Amino acid sequence: MEALYSSAYLQVTCRKDGVATLTLSRSQVHNAFDDTMIAELITQLQALAAHPQIRLLIINGEGKHFSAGADLTWMQRMASATHQDNMADAGQLATLLQTVNDFPHPVIGQVHGAAYGGAVGLVACCDIAVATPKASFCLSEVKLGLVPAVISPYVIQAIGPRAARRYFLTAESFDAVIAEQLGLVHLVCEADELATTTERFIQRLLNNGPHALQAAKQLIANVAYHPISPELVRYTQQLIADIRTSAEGQEGMQAFLTKRPPEWHLNEHAKVAQGQPENDSNTARSE
Repeated sequence: MEALYSSAYLQVTCRKDGVATLTLSRSQVHNAFDDTMIAELITQLQALAAHPQIRLLIINGEGKHFSAGADLTWMQRMASATHQDNMADAGQLATLLQTVNDFPHPVIGQVHGAAYGGAVGLVACCDIAVATPKASFCLSEVKLGLVPAVISPYVIQAIGPRAARRYFLTAESFDAVIAEQLGLVHLVCEADELATTTERFIQRLLNNGPHALQAAKQLIANVAYHPISPELVRYTQQLIADIRTSAEGQEGMQAFLTKRPPEWHLNEHAKVAQGQPENDSNTARSE
């Protein structure tokens, strides 16, 4: 495990297989966000996105909670700031969320304890979110006379407008089971199984073509909530043609046909560890 960055706010490490972990490390304030932490997160996420060896990112929190949301001292400071300063400050949070949402590689969120306010937005931006049964979520902004404005596009995409009508307005907390039902998290597991559950997701993702994973993320962004227009159909045709004729696409198909692992497999035992047959003839074809 290589340490890439360390501060009073964040810890960033990377494994030899290209799995990076970004840990929120302000446990003394339950990993609450302030402007310094947001700036560091943006910088480190951009560095990880540009790192040639990174294939996957884990985001988690140190201590008892994932994140309690906004730091109260920061909120008090911004309440007395000018409208222009508040616009700039909100812009930084918007940049953070977009940077996570648009991260070129898969992002897995590990949630334990509280995930409140802006932390719910952070979870919504992860491609895969795993939570422990005692994790709790709350969009508490209206209690303070505020609204979850900047995080709303991502949270509403995750839980839908109907659920948002309830939880944005009531500011009630909800548990991990409800979060899973709403689509905010994908899987709930016991705390002592969080690491092994995450590892299973990691191995499944590392089995897949790195460029194909990036293209799949972009495909979702380009297709979701858009009408099925001639332009969209043309885009999907172009994409599959590009992928099929790419070096990675050719390698993947040849590996499948010759019953060997493709060259991007860093762990030759990954399939076996997942309980999958080494030569799976039922693999879905790309269309």
